[in-house]
Amino acid sequence: MSAGVGVFLFLGLLVAVGIARLLEMRLSRRHQRALARAGKLVEPEPGFPIMVALHSAILVGAAVEVVVGHRRFIPAIGIPAGVIFLAANGLRWWVIRTMAGHWNVRVVDSVPLGVVSTGPFTWVRHPNYVAVFVELVALPLIHGAYVTAVLGALAHLAVLARRIALEERVLMASPAYREAMGGKPRFVPRPFAHPLDSSPGQAVGARGGGTGGAGGRAQPP
Repeated sequence: MSAGVGVFLFLGLLVAVGIARLLEMRLSRRHQRALARAGKLVEPEPGFPIMVALHSAILVGAAVEVVVGHRRFIPAIGIPAGVIFLAANGLRWWVIRTMAGHWNVRVVDSVPLGVVSTGPFTWVRHPNYVAVFVELVALPLIHGAYVTAVLGALAHLAVLARRIALEERVLMASPAYREAMGGKPRFVPRPFAHPLDSSPGQAVGARGGGTGGAGGRAQPP
């Protein structure tokens, strides 16, 4: 495969990811309207536009770095990065499927409608944040955009710290959420832990989106 074809395919991948994000936002708005009819409204979050801008900037930055910086596709890096990217997307869609109508990209206190403690939430409280962070690091590395990957990861850590603080403040106010999810780790499953050790509540319900969590969790775009 020639270098030009590789760049073209990578740019196509970036466009596809951008389109997928727009479709997710559309799905999120539909879910928000349904939750609003149940009396569950979006929490104020001044930092949300920054999160959206950051995700867009990573896509644009990767494209610019590859084209202007003449980054090459290095199989030893690009192939593992591609596999990790696909795995992260698989986890993201598992989260969306598990949360069903409660998934959205904003923080919504939908815990009263039920706590999601199944699927990937069986083991951790924030699987979607793991998936989105890993995805946006791996994606630029597929074609050697390492500057975008590093700077994007550092900025994403700062943005996610604010988002998760807001989300957990909302979720941990619920005794039902604390009982079902409070004993689970945030991001990394405990080795050898039994899936039910810290999740006595198994009612499927309100996990929000924040590129997700149980009962009103927000998924980051």
